Amino acid sequence: MQESPTEPTPAPATSALEPAGTGSRAGKTLVVIPAHNEEANIRSVLEEISRLGLGLDVLVVDDASTDGTPKILEELGQKNVRLITNLGYGGAVQTGFKYALRHGYDCLVQMDGDGQHDPSYIPALLAPVQSGECDVALGSRFLGSLAYEIPAARRMGIALFRKIVSFFMRRPITDPTSGFQALNRKAFRFLSGDVYPTDYPDSDVLLALHFGGFRIQEVPVRMRPRIHGQSIHRGWKTIYYVLKMFLSIFMVLVRHYGKKR
Repeated sequence: MQESPTEPTPAPATSALEPAGTGSRAGKTLVVIPAHNEEANIRSVLEEISRLGLGLDVLVVDDASTDGTPKILEELGQKNVRLITNLGYGGAVQTGFKYALRHGYDCLVQMDGDGQHDPSYIPALLAPVQSGECDVALGSRFLGSLAYEIPAARRMGIALFRKIVSFFMRRPITDPTSGFQALNRKAFRFLSGDVYPTDYPDSDVLLALHFGGFRIQEVPVRMRPRIHGQSIHRGWKTIYYVLKMFLSIFMVLVRHYGKKR
């Protein structure tokens, strides 16, 4: 597919325009997995996806890992883009969006590389997007199955942002911080622009999509505890996340309601 001149180009922080690993054919759906220092998890995640036999292309965006993640990707012959600078979770995900645009994908599934997102739910996420029912399918652990205990502070944060997002979207959203999503080309093209944050893309992005006229639908999914390692939401980062999210949501609201004047 020929990209229009106005479409964004892949993030310049990548070491190469083309990914490393086995061939880079354009296909219909791409699974994007951001990974930073996930040597203990990424092999299991990729093998689990492979066993499902879904026939989907998978791209790992290696966010300048300093552990054995690059070596594992090389051993597996896994298609990947390696960032030469650590951009953060959002920056890595957006690199995947830009790659999908450049290579003509119609749909994209975003999932984490720590094993929390159960790949067997990928078809359920894709179904409403591919049928045209919605532009973004948001995987909800609260409508589906939660196989681990969410820390109290994290649970309170989710509850708070659930109320904020549901209020402005004028309908219930149960899991506004979920990173397990499926998007059509129109949606990930939108998120390839300046609207997407480089660190924590969560509730603010949902509101930006909603105000942008995109249809969002929640889908029950199963989420599990990390295989190994620690969440990015821990210690002082939890406080930073909450404060930053409030600021990001405020800016989304200012941009939206400012245009109406």
